[in-house]
Amino acid sequence: MDQHTHPAAERLFPVALLTLSGGLQDAYTYLRRGKVFANAQTGNIVLLGQSLFDGDWSRAARYLLPVLAFALGVAAAEFLRLRPSRLHWQRQVLLWEIFLLFLVGFIPHSLDQLANALVSFSCAMQVQSFRKMESFPFASTMCIGNLRSGMEALCAYLRGGDRREGRKARLYFFVIFLFALGAEAGSLAVELLDLPAIWLSCLLLAVGFWPMSRPE
Repeated sequence: MDQHTHPAAERLFPVALLTLSGGLQDAYTYLRRGKVFANAQTGNIVLLGQSLFDGDWSRAARYLLPVLAFALGVAAAEFLRLRPSRLHWQRQVLLWEIFLLFLVGFIPHSLDQLANALVSFSCAMQVQSFRKMESFPFASTMCIGNLRSGMEALCAYLRGGDRREGRKARLYFFVIFLFALGAEAGSLAVELLDLPAIWLSCLLLAVGFWPMSRPE
């Protein structure tokens, strides 16, 4: 199936930009905001459990806040999805995400916990709202599901020669590469720009908004 027959939000160009942005956000919060993961909350939950076990309550709060913010971000995306509006809900999500990440660039290090919470909130809105790539389930802000699905598709292709499974595997491995590329771009950006480096994410999301704002 030609990718242009898919909804705009599932096509490779916006998917690629969302994934680059996801990798950049994770590198930004980990490298410049106190070694907290903005996107994949599993790491935060592991460190939260360790902190609670050690009785380090201040450190536990540092990891609890982004987890709670992520949960609220999912709820916010669902609210936008169900609320009647002239602007498509996925486009609303992108606009809110751009706005929140733009604010993050102004937040000083003394408020790193607030910055991490806002990034986690916006990330959750993104991962809840953009869940398919050419009709295949995927995540733009983490890799474990994409890696599992990519290997599953590759095994199916090697076993039966199904070209659709081959394309599916290539897409999954491509978005994993893009996530890593976004993380590398984020690590370079924070060295050059420090806290405003997150604005590169805003730029990627703004470019991704453009094809979604055009008629299907």
